[in-house]
Amino acid sequence: MKLMRWLETRNYYRLVAKARLRREAAFQKMEKAMIQVKQMETSKTKINSALFFSLPDLCKSINKGDVSPSYVLHTYLEKALEATRKFNCITDFLPECQTQLADLHNVKKGLLYGIPISIKENINYKGHDSTHGLRKYINRPASEDSVIVQVLKKQGAIPFVKTNVPQTLLSFECSNPIYGQTINPLNAMRSPGGSSGGEAALIAAGGSILGIGTDVGGSIRFPAACCGICGFKPTSNRLSKIGLSGSLSGQKTLESMVGPLAKDVDSLALCMRALLCEDMFHLDPSVPPIPFNEQMYTSTKQLRIGYFENDGYWIPTPSMKRAIMETKRLLEEAGHTLVSFTPPKVYYAMNELIFPGLLADKCVTLLESLRGDIIDPNLKFQMSICCMPEAMKKFLYYLLKPFTPRIAASFKAMTGIGSVKELWKLHLAVMDYRDEYLNAWRKHNIEVLLCPSIGPAFKIGCAGKLSAASSYTIIFNLLNFPAGVVPVTKVTEEDEEELQLYNGYTNDFWDKTFKKAVTGSVGLPLSVQCVALPWHDELCLCFMREVERLVKKRKGTSVPPEKSHQSVHA
Repeated sequence: MKLMRWLETRNYYRLVAKARLRREAAFQKMEKAMIQVKQMETSKTKINSALFFSLPDLCKSINKGDVSPSYVLHTYLEKALEATRKFNCITDFLPECQTQLADLHNVKKGLLYGIPISIKENINYKGHDSTHGLRKYINRPASEDSVIVQVLKKQGAIPFVKTNVPQTLLSFECSNPIYGQTINPLNAMRSPGGSSGGEAALIAAGGSILGIGTDVGGSIRFPAACCGICGFKPTSNRLSKIGLSGSLSGQKTLESMVGPLAKDVDSLALCMRALLCEDMFHLDPSVPPIPFNEQMYTSTKQLRIGYFENDGYWIPTPSMKRAIMETKRLLEEAGHTLVSFTPPKVYYAMNELIFPGLLADKCVTLLESLRGDIIDPNLKFQMSICCMPEAMKKFLYYLLKPFTPRIAASFKAMTGIGSVKELWKLHLAVMDYRDEYLNAWRKHNIEVLLCPSIGPAFKIGCAGKLSAASSYTIIFNLLNFPAGVVPVTKVTEEDEEELQLYNGYTNDFWDKTFKKAVTGSVGLPLSVQCVALPWHDELCLCFMREVERLVKKRKGTSVPPEKSHQSVHA
């Protein structure tokens, strides 16, 4: 038995070593491509750097001929390589981008013509691995592009790199034994978040202008918030999920979704506009053929906005509460109506629906995916609990329940769902909860919702112990509401002083770990979360843009006239 384990471990390290060598070879190809692409540039460029453009502005400049696609690709190749040497953002270079660039003159000019795009590691790209940081997926390149990648290409976009993720994708950290730890570009001691952490870090470092991530519990929104950029999770099935891979295939309690990350909201909207096209509806007939609603996104009427600063399950930091209340005041001053909203039964939803739904199989699928793997240090805490005997989990549930009921409930959830009948009951309870949340929404007669995201960025090594802090993001996967994050302020010295008095919900292990994770965050960004009802994705983006506009106005940042609304509406 020991010999078998030794041989298995040895084989594992050989596979990982080869994967790392392959990645280093890909970076060398990236450097060569950078030189070759630069040589393709024959026209005189009229700007100093493509990095200073927003995505819509860059698209206009390329279409007008002010800047060439080869110049733009060269610029981002150079910056992305520099960023990954510092922060370890990239897992793979996509050399096919050179062929795409050479063939651009034969392609119809789509909405993203000539734009280099980064994609998360678990999004299939033909001929390249989607490993999730797991041994079992090394040397198993995708046989075809995901639908999202196909549509991006048809719109003229040029996918050029894949970005790092946590092992299994089920962590707010961004580290795995194959590609290592990704660092937050804003602070080397902080995580960029997960699981789309490589995407967020690369964009924040200036190495990509647009990224595509996935989100099953906050995996787009948390990294975006950690890195001070914007991220958007659409309504499930608004975009195609064909060719996206995950570690809990078959789990249906939480709705996963693919979505964009960028430095501003207009860039997110342009990406959604480009993806919601006939090509996607043809390639994936299961996606409702609903094009981007321009009228909803660009409207200028006032909104009735619900807001809350505490969901009753996880108490945010003083800095996050301040971010919510400052944004509330900005919206009120702009003429919008703000209504206090109490999210119904989040404690119940987390303990009785979300955790039991995610862990309905007693963690068997997750543990099987890790069979034969070396467990990443950031995942060991979670996995040690998952591996406990069922009797021990039940014992800990009863032991801890009087003292720390939240943590006790997580042990109970890991004992799994006893039968198909019980799983169906859970699904019915989820539908009932969605109805209850919608009824509360209608009762307050609100159009959108302003609420906390998770933040500021956690210290590296803490995120794996704080999955339950996802209550502010994961609830909208359960409800299938579109949601996005917008940076609004930064942590101050006063916030830090108030944090010293933080005790959280019950001052239990989670609360103490959370306080440790966010202490020392002065200067780090804080983002608020904007939410709308299902299929009102454009309204959510519109609300996000209004928040962004008001924050820029407060800071004295100039806003182009065509983007400077007085207010917005559904």
